[in-house]
Amino acid sequence: MPKQFINLLGERSTFQTAVERVTDPAVFGRLTVIAHHDSRFVVAEQVAALGITADILLEPERRDSAAAVAAAAAHLAQKDPDAVIVMVAADHVIPDVAAFRQACEHAAPAARDGAIMTLGFVPTHPATGYGYILPGEPLGHPEARRVTRFVEKPDTATAERYLAEGYLWNSGCLCFRASVMLGELAQFQPEIVQAARSAVQGATRDLDFVRLDARAYAQAPRTSIDYAVLERTQRAGVLPVSFSWSDVGSWDALWDIMARDASGNALSGDVEVLDARNTLVHAQGILTAVVGVEDLVVVAQPDAVLVTTRANSGNVKDLVAQLRAHHRAEADQHLRAYRPWGWYQRIDIGGRFQVKRIMVLPGRRLSLQKHHHRAEHWVVVHGTAEVTVEDRTWLVHENEAAYLPIGCVHRLANPGRIPLELIEVQVGSYTGEDDIVRIEDIYGR
Repeated sequence: MPKQFINLLGERSTFQTAVERVTDPAVFGRLTVIAHHDSRFVVAEQVAALGITADILLEPERRDSAAAVAAAAAHLAQKDPDAVIVMVAADHVIPDVAAFRQACEHAAPAARDGAIMTLGFVPTHPATGYGYILPGEPLGHPEARRVTRFVEKPDTATAERYLAEGYLWNSGCLCFRASVMLGELAQFQPEIVQAARSAVQGATRDLDFVRLDARAYAQAPRTSIDYAVLERTQRAGVLPVSFSWSDVGSWDALWDIMARDASGNALSGDVEVLDARNTLVHAQGILTAVVGVEDLVVVAQPDAVLVTTRANSGNVKDLVAQLRAHHRAEADQHLRAYRPWGWYQRIDIGGRFQVKRIMVLPGRRLSLQKHHHRAEHWVVVHGTAEVTVEDRTWLVHENEAAYLPIGCVHRLANPGRIPLELIEVQVGSYTGEDDIVRIEDIYGR
C-alpha cells in the first residue's frame, strides 16, 4: 500500500489530510486528484469517506511529476486557461492547516501575475533528504521572492552551509496559472505538454474517474517538474514560510513527527517496550515487543517484519528492489487488496484451499462471475449478504452460510446500510485470482 493511503498518524491517511487541507470553499475551488490507475479505488473511497467530490484523473502509467502536473493543468485549463492551481503532494504532513491556507492566499497574487510559486520552508535542521531553494529579490508581492537557485539533496556539511546562507527547504508545493505552466512546459519540454494535452483530449469517463488516453500519455518523457521547468524557468518564485512540514520520506522522518513517550519511543499498534529508547515501533495485527534497543525502527505486519536502524531507514527502497530481484511477492502484494466494492484479506492458503476475510461496502456488489477450479463457502459474520447463485437470489444473515459449487454463476452484494463482512473458504485445485470469469461487472473490469 503506498504510504500516502496508510493511517500512519491517526484515523486518516496523509492523502485524506492533504485533501482536507485544500477543500475550504472560501479559498479553493473543486478538487482535482491525479493518481495511478492501480490506486483508483483507494483514492475514490478515501475521498468519498470525507464527503468530498473531486475530479480523479487516472494515469495509465507513471511518467513522473512533470507529466502529472501537465495533465492536471491541461484538464483544468479546459474550463479556465488562467485558473490558479495549487499543486500539493499526498504524503506531506502539515499540522497547521490555517497557516497553509494563508500561505496559498499569499502565493496566489504572484501566481496570477505569472510567477510559478513554491512554498519554501525555513529549515529547522540541516536535513539531507530535502532539496533547497535560495531566495532572491522581492517579486513585487508581500513576502514573495524570486528564486535564485534550486539545489538537489545535499550532504550534511553542505546542508549546514545552506542553513547559514538562508536557503529554504523545497517543499514541492506549487502555485501557478494553468496557462503559464503549460507555456513554460511548451518552451522547455514540448513533448510533455503535447502528450498531456492529447491525453486529456482523448480521455474517457469511467465511473468516478477520468482515464487519460494511454497511448498519448505514454509519449511524455519521464522527468520531474523541478528538472523540466522549475530549474530552467525565469518565472520561479518562492514564498518563505515557517510552519511545520514534513514529506515523511522515511521511517525516521515519521518518528520525528510522531508523539513520543518519555524515552523518545514512537509507538503505534499492539506494542510493548522494555528499556528501549528513541525507537519507532509500528505494529498491525500482531503483538510486537522490543527489549533493550535504541534508535531502531521495527515495523510488524502479519506477512512481513522490518527491522532497521533509524539512520538507515531511508534505504528501504533498496531492500524492496532486492526483494523484487528475488521474486518475493511481498514486495508488491499486501495481504489486504482493495477493490471498488471494498476489500479482501488473505487469512490462510494451502495446496487446495484458501481462506479470505471479505468486506463489502453498503450498497456495493461484486461482479457476476464463475470459477473453473474452485468451490466457495461464504460465512457471514457481520451485516447481511445478498447471494445470487444461478437463478436464485436470497439473503444470508450473520452466522449463516452459503455454498457455491464449482462452475456456478454467482454474485455477492451488500443490500444493507452497514459494512458486510464474511469469511470465504475456497476449495479446489487452483485458487488464484485469475480464475475469475466475469460475466457482468458494473466497474468495467
